[in-house]
Amino acid sequence: MLYTEMVVADAVLHGDGERLLGFSRQEHPIAIQLGGSDPAKLAEAARIAEDRGYDEINLNVGCPSDRVRSGTFGACLMLTPGLVADCVAAMKSAVDVPVTVKCRLGVDDQDTGPALDALADAVVAAGCDGLWVHARKAWLSGLSPKENREVPPLDYGRVHALKRRLPDVFVGINGGIPSLDEASRQLDHVDGVMLGRAAYHTPAILLDVDRRFFGIDAPQDVRAAALAMVPYVEKELARGARLSQTARHMLGLFHGRPGARQWRRILSVEGARPDAGVEVLFEALAAVEAGGLDILGQTSETGLIDLQPA
Repeated sequence: MLYTEMVVADAVLHGDGERLLGFSRQEHPIAIQLGGSDPAKLAEAARIAEDRGYDEINLNVGCPSDRVRSGTFGACLMLTPGLVADCVAAMKSAVDVPVTVKCRLGVDDQDTGPALDALADAVVAAGCDGLWVHARKAWLSGLSPKENREVPPLDYGRVHALKRRLPDVFVGINGGIPSLDEASRQLDHVDGVMLGRAAYHTPAILLDVDRRFFGIDAPQDVRAAALAMVPYVEKELARGARLSQTARHMLGLFHGRPGARQWRRILSVEGARPDAGVEVLFEALAAVEAGGLDILGQTSETGLIDLQPA
């Protein structure tokens, strides 16, 4: 399941709906992550998102940035579990899709034991359909948002303990999980695993998720994944977007494979041209394969495979 970046409820109510909420049908199932602390506004934003076709509404109670904190939402809401419960109850009354919460273990000097339990108990009582827990504290003072993703120590055991205490509640884990092997180990203790940086920087690992975790014999061809992006890129270009807006999210696709450096270089340099089109993707793929290696790192008979669109 794909989770969006956080979108502030006020932006959903008053902003450009297509730019903020638009997604492609291939991205289902998809959850929107909302930010806010006003139950009425969150309920209306959730209703709008459901009408747009989102499969789940997720409330962010974990973002530690200054801008989020000044708006009284994000991680600082760990300090007010009753308010978070009110927000969940309002959204539950407004939509039929699941409503979940993503949170931290606690903030600043909070004791993570009672802090996480208090938030979990409050939102579950309000009807929350599941909890995603980033297994770190958030420090609202002294650490940047980037540092808050890396510096506070991970405590997976605390999340495991929450799941044992709430056996009938969906509890998922997030934070510092680098691989599918580690994800598999975590699933011995919790109901779900959320990958952020690992999925973004090494997206090819996702090609094995369907087979490994869901028993689906899905293709694992990285080249096919890159080519499958072409219709989407063409659609984005047609509506006025630049290639770089999409290509920059594909830079890690060949991470750890032969040709990865050429792939990144071409997409970064050639893809930054204002007039760059899908031909840059084909050029980058050709560069990956030009050394007599296909993208799986095996010797190919021809060395260079025809990458022009049919």
